[in-house]
Amino acid sequence: MIHEIQIKVYPDRLYDDEFILEQIYKELKLKRDKKLSYRIRKKSLDARKGRPKYLLSLLVGVDEVVQRDVDKLSIEYKEVHTRPSIIIVGAGPAGYFAALEAIELGLKPIVLDRGKDVRARRRDLKAIQQEGLVNPDSNYCFGEGGAGTYSDGKLYTRSKKRGKIIKTLKILVDHGAKEDILIDAHPHIGSNKLPGIISNMRSTILAKGGEVRFGTKVTDLVIEDKVCKGVIINEEEELLAGQVVLATGHSARDIFRLLDQKHIALEAKPFALGIRIEHPQALIDEIQYKQNPREEALPAASYSLVSQVDKVGVFSFCMCPGGLIVPAATAPGELVVNGMSLSKRNSPYANSGIVTALSNEELSSKGYGGIFGNMDFQAEVEQKMFEYGDGTQKAPAQNLIDFVNGQDMIDVGASSYIPGIYRAPLHELLPDFIYERLKQGLTTFSLKMKGYFTSEANVVAIESRTSSPVRIPRDHTSLEHPEIKGLYPCGEGAGYAGGILSAAMDGQRVVQAISKIYS
Repeated sequence: MIHEIQIKVYPDRLYDDEFILEQIYKELKLKRDKKLSYRIRKKSLDARKGRPKYLLSLLVGVDEVVQRDVDKLSIEYKEVHTRPSIIIVGAGPAGYFAALEAIELGLKPIVLDRGKDVRARRRDLKAIQQEGLVNPDSNYCFGEGGAGTYSDGKLYTRSKKRGKIIKTLKILVDHGAKEDILIDAHPHIGSNKLPGIISNMRSTILAKGGEVRFGTKVTDLVIEDKVCKGVIINEEEELLAGQVVLATGHSARDIFRLLDQKHIALEAKPFALGIRIEHPQALIDEIQYKQNPREEALPAASYSLVSQVDKVGVFSFCMCPGGLIVPAATAPGELVVNGMSLSKRNSPYANSGIVTALSNEELSSKGYGGIFGNMDFQAEVEQKMFEYGDGTQKAPAQNLIDFVNGQDMIDVGASSYIPGIYRAPLHELLPDFIYERLKQGLTTFSLKMKGYFTSEANVVAIESRTSSPVRIPRDHTSLEHPEIKGLYPCGEGAGYAGGILSAAMDGQRVVQAISKIYS
């Protein structure tokens, strides 16, 4: 018989098999002569009261072996050297998972990416960090693996489709991720582990007959009679295929401009913008766990905060415990910050975006209307932050207390941000309506987390690449663009995902729609 139960385990007993079995016997009121097998289905940390503890959701077999959901899933990749081809523009999670889905369904993917392979990207990231040089085709957003590879690798999603999530996680495990991601409530891989996983995924694609090309920037689309037949690469090479999947990510502004020039319908999309706050990790541990230092078996503490200011959301975004702040600009002359963590999350700092929602209507009322109004506003704020500085990627920053009080008196402290931070009056540099909402939201947060409002925290600007400010519409059934047959908008850049997992699942979904054409 199979039972589904939940038990509580302190961190130092999490991997104590005998202890867990003892708790199962007690929970099910079984005699010790019964043979048990169990699988952890989900693991989450509860730090609300008393000593933090893990909640384990278990499947328990009494006198039978329990099989995990993932063990029932078989993924078989076909040889596709001579199969029909589809072009996939972008080698991020949407693009690579689309490519693997294509191979599984018997189609040949040709993946094109303007950037470099995941290893070679590191040189360009180093140039941004240490020299302030931004390569517009190879940076924290562009290149193999996409934005998530070198900006944390969190695997959170609001999707409730467990089967699809399990498949996506299994593919990551099959290519080198730890099995913990299959059960963690908030799985995380880390930017030091993801490059190897991404490389392994590419190897699978190539071994089965797919293609992956780097330094191949799509500069035009081949469209005849409102049917997309292929793409133009680097303004000179024509590449044709039956379908084109656009999985270009949330920062490919040139692709949005190209589509508009070709009179292909686009829509402005709401997004969020704000700042990134950095605290000492020990302080966040003390607030969340009531421990200083935290016990060795506990992970670096995180937090999630949300508030409503005049019926508009202000919320934490991409919280990185034990993490680093990194430069995420995609072109010279702009300044953007993001957060990341390594797998051990052992940095002495904790950082999180604190952003406010921006609607089409609000930005239009501020003079930023039309398809590109949101994107223009985003770019304008990024450029203003850059222009205030010294021409490098040093970021303007302000002490948290000064920021909320609207003054500039306290110097900024140490930061994980490698290019460096300098004191600046962010309360004056930010658009007034954004500053006022962030100020009120942070005041609310300080009541929810005692100790959060402190002079030990820095506010760093600007956190602006939360999601795409433009949506590429598509038909709900075919997933093609409603006006252009054979063109499939996909993933975060098209407005249909919000992170690694959701982008990956959207890539799979798009290819499943394409495969129906060949069945």
